[in-house]
Amino acid sequence: MRLTILCPGLLALAACMPAGQPDAFANPLVAGDAAVEVLRGAGPPNADPMACYGRKSTPAVIETVTEQVMVQPPQIGTDGVVREHAIFVTETHQRIVTERRELWFEVPCALEAGDRDFIASLQRALSARGLYAGPVTGEMNRRTARAVRAFQAPQGLDSEILSLAAAQQLGLALWNPRLAAGGETG
Repeated sequence: MRLTILCPGLLALAACMPAGQPDAFANPLVAGDAAVEVLRGAGPPNADPMACYGRKSTPAVIETVTEQVMVQPPQIGTDGVVREHAIFVTETHQRIVTERRELWFEVPCALEAGDRDFIASLQRALSARGLYAGPVTGEMNRRTARAVRAFQAPQGLDSEILSLAAAQQLGLALWNPRLAAGGETG
């Protein structure tokens, strides 16, 4: 009896909690939250050891197929009467519909280091384009990652990690490892 009174009371108190709970979009991303990694020097074949790369893995799409397979046909007499019914077994197998893909792309090395000034500049650049509506915190949180994806997806990169090309389009000051090594001009 006491428990039945206590439970509704606790539920009523929980409903009266202030709405100041942190927004899920404001939480920083941790490594397990995204299927994208930022790695320095490790990348696709012939990767520049001074550059940073993002890797987005897309899992394979596997389809499970279940079929009825006839192992013995029906036995039908000359008069058209079925003497023995057909025997079927159920077979299940899987097949790959779409192969696993691994996409490598160059990223600003400031993302690897978690450079708060760079991320704050990124948030301001995304905000100026109407893609980011949160506070400028300098943390790569879910809201920032979604804004990055919204900026890059129309250009063909559906990733929450900022590519080097997208950072340059946003006008962020970047150190270009190839330019610094004297490999390119421009």
